[in-house]
Amino acid sequence: MKIAAKFSRVLLGLVFFVFGLNGFLHFIPQPPLTGVIADFMGGLMKSGYFLPLLKGTETIVGLLLLTGYLVPLALVILTPVLLNIFLFHLFLEPASIVMAIVLVVLHVVLTVSNWSVYKAFFNTKNAWKA
Repeated sequence: MKIAAKFSRVLLGLVFFVFGLNGFLHFIPQPPLTGVIADFMGGLMKSGYFLPLLKGTETIVGLLLLTGYLVPLALVILTPVLLNIFLFHLFLEPASIVMAIVLVVLHVVLTVSNWSVYKAFFNTKNAWKA
């Protein structure tokens, strides 16, 4: 499991670091967007803040995963980002959902390997105490 966790951490970190940086530096060419995907991305771009926030988050989380520093925190921060990536591909671009599924599997492997950190969140014994 340690080898799978390390592989997952490095691969997930590399994907998010590279694609996060690409959001700022544009070194990977992107085909023109059409249809509902163009509408969706256009709305995100028009907000003015969302894409820089998203790409900044992806870059920082990717760097944390690559360095192995604060991995459990990085996974928590990455969860809603990854959920949105998965749902985007599920509903708007199902032909390319395979990559999203691979990212989710890598995230699950890492989460399971760090489960001892998250276990306390699911302790219902003292759930109602402040």
